[in-house]
Amino acid sequence: MPLGNSPFRKYILGLETKVPLANGQQTNYINFDNAATTPPLYSVIKTLNDFAPWYSSIHRGQGYKSLLSSEFYEDSRKIVLNFVKGNPVSHTVVYGKNTTEAINKLSYRLSNSEGKNVILTTEMEHHSNDLPWRNRFTVDYIKSTDDGSISLADLESKLIKYNDRVRLITLTGASNVTGYKNPIYKAAGLAHHYHTKILIDAAQLIPHSPIDMKHANESEKIDFLVFSAHKMYAPFGTGVLIAPKETFLNGSPEYSGGGTVKVVTQDNVYWDLPPHKEEAGTPNIMGIIALMEAINSLTKFGLDKISNYEEKLCNYTAKQLQNIPDLKIYNTKKIPKVAIIPFNIKGIRHDILARCLSHEAGIAVRNGCFCAQPYIQKILKISPGEIKRHINNTELHPGLVRISFGMYNTYEEINKLIEILNDISKDKNKYLRKYS
Repeated sequence: MPLGNSPFRKYILGLETKVPLANGQQTNYINFDNAATTPPLYSVIKTLNDFAPWYSSIHRGQGYKSLLSSEFYEDSRKIVLNFVKGNPVSHTVVYGKNTTEAINKLSYRLSNSEGKNVILTTEMEHHSNDLPWRNRFTVDYIKSTDDGSISLADLESKLIKYNDRVRLITLTGASNVTGYKNPIYKAAGLAHHYHTKILIDAAQLIPHSPIDMKHANESEKIDFLVFSAHKMYAPFGTGVLIAPKETFLNGSPEYSGGGTVKVVTQDNVYWDLPPHKEEAGTPNIMGIIALMEAINSLTKFGLDKISNYEEKLCNYTAKQLQNIPDLKIYNTKKIPKVAIIPFNIKGIRHDILARCLSHEAGIAVRNGCFCAQPYIQKILKISPGEIKRHINNTELHPGLVRISFGMYNTYEEINKLIEILNDISKDKNKYLRKYS
């Protein structure tokens, strides 16, 4: 039985935090909900504290602190581009609140362009990479293969079908439900062959795997990339949109106000150049400082090393889960994935199971549909009639329980999870009486 601490565990804040249990005792919190939000790195908090005395306005004054803060803010764009191997000549970095805002911003911008009006996406997308496109474009969904990844053959057939009307292909780098990775570079190659561009939602991918926007094969480069700092050990909320500079050259921004203009008169507005035109209001410099330190730390640790460690955790957990009665795992296909395991135990609702793990063992998991309801509906084979029944009543939606690992999780934590899941499965009535 493998045991031992993660080589990255010492860098994470809050792992010794005690939480209360149903029996009145306390235990160390075990977080298996990293796909939603990761805990902060010690170095991130230290860097924020060190910078705090120098915190000031961005682009708003000639005071020393303001100049220093502005310099940090602008230099951060180079660090972001270097992290994902973006092109500083052709790409710009736009900051926002989160990945959701980044995708909405791009949807708004592209909808103001003439001509192409089709968006190709997938059925495995987070709602944030589905809903922003629906009211502005014709959206079509690339089919999945039997192994759960997207069908490149179907992607190509749809590119041919729409005959140069495709404005953008937009897909997740890794599913937040199954963890399955998509062949993003091959999809990019198809996009460019058929004269369109590609957006990768890297929110689930970026803390686990290296990303190369330029790519050795020029035809397989990534045009647009979005991700969020809060999934890569950096709190305070920052979303990143990397895009070709010409995307934002013309037209007005989605949000206007301070920081977006060169000149304003009562009759006219002369917009600033991107990215400043797209960043209305006072920027979130503390969020950017947190992101920069997280990038520096992840680079130092090595994303390949992180990925290899998390893959071992995931494989060990899946093997142990297979021995638990009535437990079903929903991502058993042998394809590349990030460290996520979705499952259910027969006879126990997903919300009750998650509550049991929290109150009985201090273990945090996510349950429900993970903001990916169409994908969950497909995975669980939910009929249209059943979906309709859930629209107009308060009955709990069908869903899953999700384990998602971070680089700091350990085999010992996994063994505690397996122990309590075994107990729940073998004595369901006890837990149903207690938590239903």
